Amino acid sequence: MQIIHTVQALREWRKTAGKVAFVPTMGNLHEGHLALVREAGKHADQVVVSIFVNRLQFGQGEDFSQYPRTLQQDADKLSKENVAVIFAPDEKELYPHVEQRYNVEPPSLQNELCGKFRPGHFRGVATVVSKLFNIVEPDTACFGKKDYQQLAIIKGLVEDLNFNIDIVPVDTGRASDGLALSSRNQYLSEAERAEAPRLYRELTAIAEALRQGNLAYAELENAAIRNLTAAGWTVDYVEVRHAESLKIAHAGDKDLVVLAAARLGNTRLIDNIEVHLS
Repeated sequence: MQIIHTVQALREWRKTAGKVAFVPTMGNLHEGHLALVREAGKHADQVVVSIFVNRLQFGQGEDFSQYPRTLQQDADKLSKENVAVIFAPDEKELYPHVEQRYNVEPPSLQNELCGKFRPGHFRGVATVVSKLFNIVEPDTACFGKKDYQQLAIIKGLVEDLNFNIDIVPVDTGRASDGLALSSRNQYLSEAERAEAPRLYRELTAIAEALRQGNLAYAELENAAIRNLTAAGWTVDYVEVRHAESLKIAHAGDKDLVVLAAARLGNTRLIDNIEVHLS
C-alpha cells in the first residue's frame, strides 16, 4: 500500500493501475468506512481511498478545526484491507489558489433537509468530489447510505457532468444498539452515547407504521420530533421523502426513505431508513 500526497504522483500511478474503485473519506476511519473499502474491493483490483478534510463543506462555527486528523491510524487500518493507495493531499495541493475559484453548484435539493441547516455544505461536497473524480479517474466509487442526501447529489452530479463512474451505494454501518456509525459519535458523552440510539428507534417506528399502511406522513414526523425533543434533542428535521428523487413523499409512492437530523448536546447526528411498500 502506498500513501500518495500529490496530484502528479497519483496520476502517474493511475496510468498503469487498470480498473480502480474509489472511496473518498475525510479520515478518522471507523468500521463503516472499512465496509465501503471492502465493497470497493469487489468491483476492481485496485482500491484508492482518499483522506482529506474538506474545508469547503464546513459552515461557519462547525468543527473543521477540531475534526480529527488521524492519518497514521487510518493507514494502519487500511493496510489490513485490499487498498492499493491512500491519496492524502494537503490543502495547498488540492486547492492551490487557496480559494476554489470554480465550484460545482448542485440543484435546489442542496438547500433542503441537511442543506437547509448547513448552507453551502453540498456545494463543497460536490466540488471536492468532482476534483477527486478528475484526479483518481475511478471506474467505481462507493458511498454510504447514511449520508443519503449526499448520495443523491453525487448520483446526480455523475449523471449531469458525464462522469464515466459507477456509483455503488453501501448500507449504513451500525453499532449493536442501532446507532449509525459516524466519526462524530466520539464527541458524545457517555450519557449522550446511551441516548443516541433513540434516533434510529424513532425512524424504525415510522418505517413500521408506513409498512402497516399508515401514510399520515406529517403526523408520524411530528410524533417523532415530539419524542426526541422531550428526550432532550434539538431536532433539525424528521421527514418522509421519495427514496430516489428525495422529493416530498405523496400517497401512492412505493419507495420511501425516512430521514432525520438532530443534535444531542453539541453533536449533530443524521440517520435514515429506506421503506419499500408493496
